[in-house]
Amino acid sequence: MPRCPCSRFAVAACLMFATEEYALPILRPLAAAAKARGQEVGWIVPDAVAAQLAPGERRVTSLKAAKAMQPEAVYCAANWVSPRLPGIKVQVFHGFNAEKREPGRGHFAIRGFFDLYVTQGPATTEPFAALAKEHRYFAVRETGWPKLDPLFIQPPPPRDPAIPERDGRPVVMYASTFSHRLSAAPAMVEPLRTMIARGDRQWLLTLHPKCSDELFAAYRGLEAENARFFASDKLIELERAADVLVCDTSSVIHEFAVMNKPVVTIANRVPHPFMLDVPAPDDVDAAIDRALSHPPELMAAIKAHADCIHPSHDGHASERVLDAVAAFQRGAFGNLRRKPLNLIRRIKALKASAQLLPGNAENTHRY
Repeated sequence: MPRCPCSRFAVAACLMFATEEYALPILRPLAAAAKARGQEVGWIVPDAVAAQLAPGERRVTSLKAAKAMQPEAVYCAANWVSPRLPGIKVQVFHGFNAEKREPGRGHFAIRGFFDLYVTQGPATTEPFAALAKEHRYFAVRETGWPKLDPLFIQPPPPRDPAIPERDGRPVVMYASTFSHRLSAAPAMVEPLRTMIARGDRQWLLTLHPKCSDELFAAYRGLEAENARFFASDKLIELERAADVLVCDTSSVIHEFAVMNKPVVTIANRVPHPFMLDVPAPDDVDAAIDRALSHPPELMAAIKAHADCIHPSHDGHASERVLDAVAAFQRGAFGNLRRKPLNLIRRIKALKASAQLLPGNAENTHRY
């Protein structure tokens, strides 16, 4: 039987585990679905992320408080989770496979923390299913990605008032990774300034939250009548509003492509047919024009890629994640081995947990 006791009842409580601000829009649709099923939801986050929690999102700041909730599941948008937390450890993923590293060091690295991997589509399900068969201590279920639920849910949510209304000009979104060796953001400042000044497009600009303060200042300095800068917590709203994305090597590329929209990439580490990849920032302008023309071969490649990485477009990935946990509780995945000790990783995780669980039970706050 699985390590967790079986129950025929719904999960009464769960925890959302987020180490970075970008995890919030990933886990919030899942938290909303859990609450809709009558579950109590707690958030385990560091102080910087806690400052971004909304009213009603309960921060849990101690192991004692976490255990008192008796959570049956911990949903993680991170590469690790505190091994001391109770409940089924569920890897929800903090992005698509952007191929920033070799497979064994990147998206498909197995670190011994998780009981259940809920995958986004065949591109990730098949490799993780093979790894589950090899390791035999975790289960895999394809559910779709909760972060994308707001893109597809019907009826669609109202337009975010912070996003400028369309005025007939094409809407171009710019986003970038934070990795110095892969980011085009520093080199794109002046080409963006030139394109924005021309005034023939609306621009929605954002950066990865780990980018430097200097880079953030430079991009905020690009704001104009037709250009706005947004924090990364608006990613989904920006993706919904834009006609084309300009990026480098980031998971955002795949999020955008799932909507069957074109992407211009700058020196992508592993370019694919669904991308319009260019070698340098000076080539971006012409590539945007080509993307906006929707070449048939490009749009066919985008659709094929979207179907592979995230075929579900119903906006109910969060519900399927909850169903997968219920199936795990029922023993639907069969007998699993104990997770490996992984002593070094466990010690590192316990040390890192101090930033997420800094207090005692009486220091649990609501924000």
